[in-house]
Amino acid sequence: MPILRLGDTLVTGLLNELDDKQATALAEELTARIAEDRARGVLLDISRLEIIDSFVARALMELSTMAQLLGARVIVAGMRPSVAITLVELGIELTGVETALNAEEGMSALGWHRTRDGRGSGE
Repeated sequence: MPILRLGDTLVTGLLNELDDKQATALAEELTARIAEDRARGVLLDISRLEIIDSFVARALMELSTMAQLLGARVIVAGMRPSVAITLVELGIELTGVETALNAEEGMSALGWHRTRDGRGSGE
């Protein structure tokens, strides 16, 4: 999964499914990039994630905790209603995970704002 850098923020996303191998690879790559790039924020876009289970929920919490331990604020953006419903039905709370309705709101929460010409600008 590609990880993009915008100033001091890293942006990445999850595809439809996340297995053990992919979760481990993402955690290793993301934590390495946070340290290397001295990232202060991470936007994790899950808008393509159509279903969620306890494994993926745990992986999201662990990614968030790892990033926070390295000094980065994490925003999970783009959660679909069906994913939110499933989390509640499974009794899973994403404790310590900040969420945003979409990537634009998530970037805004991390200090990025759209300018008149449509470009993003960090504070």
